[in-house]
Amino acid sequence: MELTYTRQGDYLLPELALPEEETNIGKYGMLRKTYLKNHRKGMYASLMLSGDLNSHLAEIDRTARERVERITAQLLAKNPAPDKATDPLGWTGHMNSLKHQAEESILAELIYS
Repeated sequence: MELTYTRQGDYLLPELALPEEETNIGKYGMLRKTYLKNHRKGMYASLMLSGDLNSHLAEIDRTARERVERITAQLLAKNPAPDKATDPLGWTGHMNSLKHQAEESILAELIYS
């Protein structure tokens, strides 16, 4: 590892900068970041200092979204929704319920662990 220094007055200060990655972090990634920041401070600091925090959060977000979609589809196959054309509010309520059930399991096993 090679460090470069800049002179500021009588002092030489190292130029430290983490590589910045352009990643879009969604809902689940932000929930994971908040959890790590508040409850797993050592892991958060380690990921942040190594520059792997954004990639970790993006991976958690992608995995969580895929699992929510898959679990929701499985729950929908077991519990079919009412007809959307005849009962739109019933259909919306049913689909929201399935999504919340899927999110509960994802949050417990993936985000808050």
